[in-house]
Amino acid sequence: MHNVEKLVKEFALEVGFDLVGIASAAPFEDHRDVTLQRIGQGLMDGLPWFTEGRVNRGANPQELLPGARSIISVGLSYYLTAAEAKSMEGKVARYAWGDDYHKVMKDRLKEYVRGLSQRMDREVRARWYVDDGPMLDRAAAQRAGLGWFGKNTNILTSSHGSWVFLGQVVTDLILEPDQPVKKSCGSCVRCMVACPTQALVAPYVIDNKRCISHLTFENRGAIPTEFRAQMSDWIFGCDICQDVCPVNVKALYSQEQAFKSKRFTTLELLDVLAMTQEEFSRRFAGSPIKRAKLVGLKRNACVALGNSGDTEAVPPLVQALDEGEPLVREHAAWALGRLGGKEAQAALRFALTGEGYTGVRREIEAALASTL
Repeated sequence: MHNVEKLVKEFALEVGFDLVGIASAAPFEDHRDVTLQRIGQGLMDGLPWFTEGRVNRGANPQELLPGARSIISVGLSYYLTAAEAKSMEGKVARYAWGDDYHKVMKDRLKEYVRGLSQRMDREVRARWYVDDGPMLDRAAAQRAGLGWFGKNTNILTSSHGSWVFLGQVVTDLILEPDQPVKKSCGSCVRCMVACPTQALVAPYVIDNKRCISHLTFENRGAIPTEFRAQMSDWIFGCDICQDVCPVNVKALYSQEQAFKSKRFTTLELLDVLAMTQEEFSRRFAGSPIKRAKLVGLKRNACVALGNSGDTEAVPPLVQALDEGEPLVREHAAWALGRLGGKEAQAALRFALTGEGYTGVRREIEAALASTL
């Protein structure tokens, strides 16, 4: 490793990244073709921003930074011990326990590029990306040797498992690239077997429309009925395919203070149902959970309560039948149908007499039929 590559890597660790590798800035033709095929197959439905144009642009680093010569790929661990959700609590995916990683990563990438320019005594031309930009981040991380593609579609690293946020710095620096990791999942299919909704339709292939993580916050409409019971108590995101991965058994823990605050390992479901927009905005400021929007989080809480089997959830769900948002009323009706009992039946019958939305009426009628 030459002096420049050594400086690039040592400084990345110095500013707080856990992993760093270097890749060439050649186009990601294979990954582009596979991703475009996934879009054509409808596996990325529900992500209107994930377009062919975005993929084509992200697959060509020269379009992101004219004159690009290298990509510095970094990883930051967010792995912390899991929290067991109690009855009437909903689980939150690990990545959303602390501060929003987009801001954490972008601030650090900005600091990193600025510091590189100072250390090299010249302006380093660069563009940096997290997963909300067009860059094909996993393809870059694989090429840079950070890890390999797992069958759950995540990048698996030897030291930190799949519990890493990825960042990419496209730069004009001429750097010697690292070699990809020669590892694979072999015959292991634990993630595919464990997924409750069978979202992993083939090795390395995920159907976005079936993924619990997608259903809890990217999806803005009703959660398909066939997936609600399988969502269990997940209220934001899902970690199942990572929890069962053997590579993650010995993953090193995160040292990042922004993630270690562990503010939202679980959420009180009844608190969510009663939450106002003002409370939602205040409580989840700076958290990834805000992406679900209040109506989406309440929808998810209804589903989790319906799956809880706890009849103490019936009165608050009855109140939710008066919620201003039809989406919440729809899922509250489903949950009451799951829990059953005379109180639930009476409330559903009463709500049906005054309900004007066809979708909600249909859900109430189905719930009543299921409680007979």
